[in-house]
Amino acid sequence: MSVFERDGRVMLLAYDQGFEHGPIDFNGKNVDPSYIMEIAESGFFTGVIFQEGVAAKYYDQKKAKVPLVVKLNGASSYSKGEEPYSPQLCTVKKAIELGAKGVGYTIYVGSEHEGEMMREFSLIEDEAHKAGLAVIAWMYPRGSKVVGKEHDKETVAYAARLGMELNADYVKTYYTGDEESFKWVVKSAGKTGVLAQGGGKIGWERLESEVRGIMAAGAKGLAIGRNVWQAERPVEVAEKLGKLVFTS
Repeated sequence: MSVFERDGRVMLLAYDQGFEHGPIDFNGKNVDPSYIMEIAESGFFTGVIFQEGVAAKYYDQKKAKVPLVVKLNGASSYSKGEEPYSPQLCTVKKAIELGAKGVGYTIYVGSEHEGEMMREFSLIEDEAHKAGLAVIAWMYPRGSKVVGKEHDKETVAYAARLGMELNADYVKTYYTGDEESFKWVVKSAGKTGVLAQGGGKIGWERLESEVRGIMAAGAKGLAIGRNVWQAERPVEVAEKLGKLVFTS
């Protein structure tokens, strides 16, 4: 069991969106990473996800009450065309210096550049595992080969399978929309834990329904951001999510 698991389940607070999307996701409160750390340390999350710069400036490894995942690659919203590519921008060594217990890396399955990202990930996985870090693969179907099929059962299951074959400890990927189809995603990932991504903010009733389906399908848990820190009362949302993840 990794440091990111509690009773075999995982609930990570994701905050790498500032790099990927820009300030469009933020308001006067959640634009401040200190506010995110307060939410992450509320007692309901098993880890927090930052890019290098946010981790360096806002994650106090001597005082932090929640383990850190450093995202090692990224791309701005301006650079994501028909064939997305997310280059490595931070090293495993630097992540360790920042206090990370895990590292994350995105692979766009279906992009013309997926091979480059797989090669980068493979080197990262070797180094990170030798250092005792957990390795999380963001396995997102995106690119010309999967247009219109990004959330399909077989496409997402293939992405999850690739993450397992690449030796990721966890894969973060799309929820396919219902429990039965997501069971196939989880089964395809084998012993690699599946974490459903939260995506853009939605209403609580829909979010609750999705999380129930995710957990019933056998997923390890969630890596969720905007649906928590964009909420008016984020800690209350975190508490309700925690009940679904850890007691379901």
